[in-house]
Amino acid sequence: MDTLLGLCVGLGLAAACGFRVFVPLLVLGLGARAGLVSLGESVSFVSSTPALIALGTASVLEMAAYWIPWVDHALDTVASPAAVVGGTLAAASQFGDMGPFLTWGSALVAGGGTAAAAQALNVTTRGASTVTTGGILNPIISAFQSAIAAVLSVLAVIAPIIAGCLLLAVVAMVVVWWRRRGAMANRRIGARAAAA
Repeated sequence: MDTLLGLCVGLGLAAACGFRVFVPLLVLGLGARAGLVSLGESVSFVSSTPALIALGTASVLEMAAYWIPWVDHALDTVASPAAVVGGTLAAASQFGDMGPFLTWGSALVAGGGTAAAAQALNVTTRGASTVTTGGILNPIISAFQSAIAAVLSVLAVIAPIIAGCLLLAVVAMVVVWWRRRGAMANRRIGARAAAA
């Protein structure tokens, strides 16, 4: 059961890193400080006072920057690789003591991959908003994404099974959406070929 809870916490925080890089790490550090989660020895620094101050400041700056037009797009170029690093760190904090190679390798694949997928969804949503609304809705979408990061992070720490189920539901919705999108694209290609 501890392994399942650790996976739910790690992957829930990693997914949240895809929406906002620093908020999940701040929640992880606060959760460790409050005794709600335990950290692996290699990432125990996340709960230190200097780290919490730095993560708190970075979280506020990151969320504020997404409200500024053009800065949000520039921030995405930095946030995409940073999300993978944050997701890897969050996952590694919960993957136990399997040895450094296995812990960090698993964290990179599972946590970094989860964060990258969430970040891709994040960027795609805001990009679609920019194209369809001229960026008018971007601040609202950014606020919603910040809320998702905060809620998912808190759930991952205090109710990891719920966060895990929520994460699975989101993954299922994305897979269904992606398949429908692919099917619609194939139909359009078939219709064009038939018309030609």
